[in-house]
Amino acid sequence: MKILVLGSGAREHAIILSLLGENAGHSIVAAPGNAGIAGDVPVVALNATDSAAVVALAQAEAVDLVIIGPEAPLVAGVGDALRRAGFAVFGPDRAAAAIEGSKNFAKRIMSEANVPTGRAHRAGTLEEVAAALDDLGAPYVVKADGLAAGKGVLVTSDRAAALAHAQEYLGDGSILIEEFLDGQEVSLFFLSDGRTVLPLSPAQDFKRLLDADAGPNTGGMGAYSPLPWLDEHFGSERAFIDEVLHTVAEPVVRQLAAEGTPFVGLLYAGLILVDGGATIKVIEFNARFGDPETQIVLPRLLTPLSGLLLAAATGELHTQPRPEFSPLSAVTVVLASEGYPEAPITGRELHGLEAAGAVPGVHVTHAATALQEGTLFATGGRVLNVVSLGEGFAQARAGAYHALGLIELEGGQYRTDIAAKVAN
Repeated sequence: MKILVLGSGAREHAIILSLLGENAGHSIVAAPGNAGIAGDVPVVALNATDSAAVVALAQAEAVDLVIIGPEAPLVAGVGDALRRAGFAVFGPDRAAAAIEGSKNFAKRIMSEANVPTGRAHRAGTLEEVAAALDDLGAPYVVKADGLAAGKGVLVTSDRAAALAHAQEYLGDGSILIEEFLDGQEVSLFFLSDGRTVLPLSPAQDFKRLLDADAGPNTGGMGAYSPLPWLDEHFGSERAFIDEVLHTVAEPVVRQLAAEGTPFVGLLYAGLILVDGGATIKVIEFNARFGDPETQIVLPRLLTPLSGLLLAAATGELHTQPRPEFSPLSAVTVVLASEGYPEAPITGRELHGLEAAGAVPGVHVTHAATALQEGTLFATGGRVLNVVSLGEGFAQARAGAYHALGLIELEGGQYRTDIAAKVAN
């Protein structure tokens, strides 16, 4: 199959590695890609949100399937343009992508579909923000309505800081003030063709920059999968997945279809377990594979990814088996640039990746890298993911952190506690 993968991050690198790992002879091209992706497949420089450029590339390459990785092209309507041109696309149209592009839209869909979530108020002025903060109380959860690259959310007990965060984003649209929910967070992916919904395996993401969940929110500093502690309240991981499938994913997909905006692609459910872990509530939805969870969910996937994504893109997901996963434990740790997330320092050299990738059970996915005259450079905040699989989390963590110790990036930072609680 000829496949075009849109995007330039570690998520897209993970998708490409999974497709290549099938050994099915796929011909893959990525746009715009990064240095790591370019080492595996051909890349084409273009703006992934430019619908005309993407359609022209898909036509020139005569692709069978387009996989849209990041959220920005989805919200920009690139999927719509590709479908109008006759291509099979894994990724929702602009209207359905609003499940991520607008938190207010997502809350309305959840309400219509009777999906369990926290209370929330929409605020369009600073006065409305203040009233909502006082109604819901501290800790305060303040969210920009639109896309903010993982940085539009603030959780704080400081009312002044909450107001300042809201004011920063009010010019771009309304603000959502949400009820604070306390508990373990879980990320769970669902494939959808607009009707049929199939689940993948759950993961846990670490959003905060520093160990012990300190510091600012980020796009994600690491993740692990599977989640053995789900057994405590749900009896098994399968029982937990089934509950989320039937009470969250399927109702949302049905509601979107009923509104004439069928969701075709990857529905990411960001969940929290409250009431001591016994009750599931939705924090947010994304309209694409999550990052960094994709980097540890896909390496455990035993069912060929290409067949699942093509079936979703063509309305044939009902013909596919429920995806199966390896029992191996997977851990990923993000290496970030100095100053991330507020003001990352980029342009610094990277060394040691070959040695890191040679550690047993380890591979590296590139997030923001470029190769110039034979030297690898960091070009963004989150630079790469070290991914490690092992027979248990202790082995997987040991591999990941050993490999990280072999990588050199001036000022580089990473968390040291990813999956520590499940490695004992």
